[in-house]
Amino acid sequence: MRFRVVPVILVLLLLILQWQLWAGRGSVRQVAQQKEALARQKEINTKAAIENDRLTSEVNDLKEGLEMVEERARQELGMVKPNEVFVQITR
Repeated sequence: MRFRVVPVILVLLLLILQWQLWAGRGSVRQVAQQKEALARQKEINTKAAIENDRLTSEVNDLKEGLEMVEERARQELGMVKPNEVFVQITR
């Protein structure tokens, strides 16, 4: 009788471990979902870093010279210098 109990216990332990692997906390499915979420977050972070670099460059340009300020005033506000003629061509 004792010889039959040991294999049954071992099989039960194996089943519990398999269940934990496939459906429990830290399962294969959960790890795959976490990897996908991590990949999406890395992509978002990369885009944000590119945008941050662009904005940092723009801020530095604005701090360093008036050329950038003048360009933005012309493009966004339609401002012109004194004695200058502004011609807008629309397509």
